[in-house]
Amino acid sequence: MKKTAVVALGGNALLRGDEIGTIQQQEKNTYNTCINLINLIKEDYNIVITHGNGPQVGNIMLRNEAGYNSYKIPKMPLDICVADSQGGIGYMIERQMINILREHKIKKNVITVVTQVLVDQDDPAFKNPTKPVGAFYLKEEADLLARVNNFIFKEDPRKRGWRRVVPSPKPIDVLNRKIIKNLVDKGNIVIASGGGGVPVYLGKDKKLYGVEAVIDKDYASALLAEEIGAEAFYILTDVSKVYIKFHKPDQQALDIVTADEAQSYYDNGEFPDGSMGPKILAAIHFVKNGGKETVITESTLLGDHNCGTRIVSSK
Repeated sequence: MKKTAVVALGGNALLRGDEIGTIQQQEKNTYNTCINLINLIKEDYNIVITHGNGPQVGNIMLRNEAGYNSYKIPKMPLDICVADSQGGIGYMIERQMINILREHKIKKNVITVVTQVLVDQDDPAFKNPTKPVGAFYLKEEADLLARVNNFIFKEDPRKRGWRRVVPSPKPIDVLNRKIIKNLVDKGNIVIASGGGGVPVYLGKDKKLYGVEAVIDKDYASALLAEEIGAEAFYILTDVSKVYIKFHKPDQQALDIVTADEAQSYYDNGEFPDGSMGPKILAAIHFVKNGGKETVITESTLLGDHNCGTRIVSSK
């Protein structure tokens, strides 16, 4: 029986920090990332691909504002913007994966599932927005946008500028998990839980309602991996390994660490919440809930069985 891996694509998979975000740039980046997933397919993995949407959903929100200000087109709520980004990004990944599979003469179907993820309406995150979306701004630009649109901005941990932040509630349940598992178990490549999934909550009337938020894609991906019984969880980012004492003279790369060791590093402040922190917590969650291992690495290294930082239950 084939193994299943959930692969969470990093933000640079679609859009690099120095790019303006043309469709040509995004498609090139998508291809260059997805071609490395062939290594997992050749290792006999069935794969589910998840992805972020920070820059894209931020741009959709800006188009919302521009459309309203110029033409009085009604603004769409954030959950609709997330669903919008799932469709567009999923289409790009799906088409590039089909092209790559054909190049390698591999016969597989690829499908995108617009995914809803249940959250708690009373999650404290709604009172403390932390999730960055959209473009980077100078402080003066961010201050102006905050005043005009009642947005909240925070400075990027890597000092690349200021970004709008929105609530990021914890995912409780991936509502499409059964159909995703059914599809991947049959050998299909499934693109799911884009941007962390469309956040919804269950009302007192037992109906689902969308909510203005963006769920962290790594948390949601770890939950999806757990719920479909995946053996491996890959978090692809722009560094080859996870480091402690990062950007310090005595920085140290981590090779294989247990979930408890990773938790200890996190508790000691090694992984900021605005960068590596959520990835580490997602990695720990997966391993502590039945997963074999989480691998954090660059996509170009997937052909190396010893690539990246591997978080396991025990050594």
